[in-house]
Amino acid sequence: METLRKILSPILFPISLIYGLIIYIRNRLYDNQIIFKTSEFKIPIIAIGNITVGGTGKTPHTEYLIDLLKEHFNVATLSRGYKRKSKGFVLATTNSTTFEIGDEPRQIKQKFPETMVAVDNNRVNGINELLTENPDLDVILLDDAFQHRQVKANLSILLIDYSKPISRDYLLPFGNLREQASEMRRANIVIITKTPISLQPIDRRIISTELKAYPYQDVYFSTFNYGNLTSVFKKEQKAISIQELKGFQVLLVTGIANPKPLFDYLISQDIEQVKTIEFPDHHQYNQTDIEIIENKFNELYTPKKIIITTEKDAMRLQIFSNIVDYLKENWFYLPINVVFQNEQTDRFNKQIIEYVRKNKSHSFLYPKQSKIYS
Repeated sequence: METLRKILSPILFPISLIYGLIIYIRNRLYDNQIIFKTSEFKIPIIAIGNITVGGTGKTPHTEYLIDLLKEHFNVATLSRGYKRKSKGFVLATTNSTTFEIGDEPRQIKQKFPETMVAVDNNRVNGINELLTENPDLDVILLDDAFQHRQVKANLSILLIDYSKPISRDYLLPFGNLREQASEMRRANIVIITKTPISLQPIDRRIISTELKAYPYQDVYFSTFNYGNLTSVFKKEQKAISIQELKGFQVLLVTGIANPKPLFDYLISQDIEQVKTIEFPDHHQYNQTDIEIIENKFNELYTPKKIIITTEKDAMRLQIFSNIVDYLKENWFYLPINVVFQNEQTDRFNKQIIEYVRKNKSHSFLYPKQSKIYS
């Protein structure tokens, strides 16, 4: 990919300059409320997003926030439902399919059935619909919403992939940035995601210095913790730990932006061999794909073999009812959880909970807090 980018750089770089100018003008119009207007709501709105193409861990971090807040507050999530086939506002149920709401909202609804999960390309309309459905909501989480400036998020969380620092990247299509790195200024919280567990304090200081965070921004470092392998198709099947795969051959099937961290994790375990099939991000599987996967799995000539996929992929695979049993019995997904590094968990949790408590619409004890811009 990098080689192709270098070859095409005489074409891509000028396009990036034009794209950057358009994005710059758009953001300035929003900043000054000229032509493009921002809607503000009396309920706390937390936006989670990034400014790069590809996965930075938005869904796991959204799930972390739901798990943190659901015991204390009435929480809802709203996203656009990327690659769904439906239109307009859709309120998810536990029976909703990926075609109706998308893979990420379905994953969230399956994990948190009591939480309101909705999709709408129009975030303003989506928030109004959620408040109509439940006027007692305390907080709404906007997934993948850093660029969606039609809504003023009182608390904005920007995720940056540790392996893709925005200070060294370029705008699309020459690079991976959706907008200028300087737009990081709109975030209240910056989280460096997918950091190595072994990250040392001096490394954190170097990253923080290079990041050039503003005084009003809090910077955190998070990593992923992999859970037990869970059956994609058989809910009654017992989950297994990664340690039980000693001597196994693994077929890793992914349809996500960056499967390398998962591949590296499996390689680090005592696994005999890892073969891969990589599909594009948010890939909608079809019968031909299932046949390719089955054939590749059959090529692993050992009784100790397993298919591993991601939780997002599992959401898209579960629509298939005609998969042979032996394949279903050996097809698992590896769930991931967000873990904050260096004893930052308590500080982050406290910041989020206090923000919602002080700003929820029916609080009479605290005034509303406005977002700080610089």
